[in-house]
Amino acid sequence: MEGRATIDRADSSAGAAPRFTIARPGLIWALDFGQESPRAIEDCDQGEGFRWLHLSLAHQGTIGWIARSEELPPTVRELLLATDNHQRALVDDGVVGCVLHDFERDFETLDGTRVGAMRFALTPTMMITARLHPIQSGDIVRQKLERGQSGMTAATALDMLVGTISETLAEVAREMSGAVQRAEDAFLDGHHPPTARDLIGIRRRLAQIHRMLDGMRAVFRRLEDDEDLPATLLATVEKLSQRLQAIDADSQSVLGQLRLLRDEIDIQAAQRTNQNLYLLSIMTALMLPATLVTGIFGMNTGGLLWTASPAGSLWATGLAIGTAGATYVLLRWLGFMRR
Repeated sequence: MEGRATIDRADSSAGAAPRFTIARPGLIWALDFGQESPRAIEDCDQGEGFRWLHLSLAHQGTIGWIARSEELPPTVRELLLATDNHQRALVDDGVVGCVLHDFERDFETLDGTRVGAMRFALTPTMMITARLHPIQSGDIVRQKLERGQSGMTAATALDMLVGTISETLAEVAREMSGAVQRAEDAFLDGHHPPTARDLIGIRRRLAQIHRMLDGMRAVFRRLEDDEDLPATLLATVEKLSQRLQAIDADSQSVLGQLRLLRDEIDIQAAQRTNQNLYLLSIMTALMLPATLVTGIFGMNTGGLLWTASPAGSLWATGLAIGTAGATYVLLRWLGFMRR
């Protein structure tokens, strides 16, 4: 449905230059809620009631339409067309503009590692959502709306959009919680226990979710404190702020569980290392006297014991074994062999 310039054929007769109409915005989908059920529209300026327009910022027509829109204050138009993606919000002349983070999609597949920006402007009669790359929440919102949504208002649209984004983040947090629980079970069972390296991916995802949720919470705290926020949106903003705080608390709880598991793994690894060092130290202590004996008999100097005896090598070997045995008895007596 992306817009493109068209030629007015009535004026393209011989000798007359063709007249181009203004390009339509890059409209991905648009719905009008002026009737009992949502109705798809193909023009941003159509509609009898509340409209929801989902636009592609990669289309030049979208940029031109937003820049010319008289329904949006200049500050909101600037926010929609800005190139930076940090999360923020503003209210100007009763119009709410926000930039929120969401996961990107690639050929109908969710890419849980790439974070994109969903920009929206909310007026009393219209919700405009715009993105540069495909966003997860855009597809989910469309599916919800197509199932039938009557009585759409600005508050309902805001609740649906932000609620969809928060549901996606909550789902990822639940997946990470399940991964941590499985790793914990494997650690307690002792069968293929996870290593610290295995938990890095989970730690990275949880940190990513926390940054997204923390930024969204800051956005809605900013809206709560804004005196220009329309009174009809205040209750919805407060509810969404509490929901985001609860999801962030859940993700932090999972992160705390992951830290405990990581500490247990580190403690177990340190214990194995200490045990290995202890055994190595004992072996070194046992072999040290025998090494001293063999070193003495390997000096090749005059006056060594048993050099003229046919059984000299056996005597030297017995002496080395005897000193090692005496060392073992001494270590046992001192308590080093009781661990």
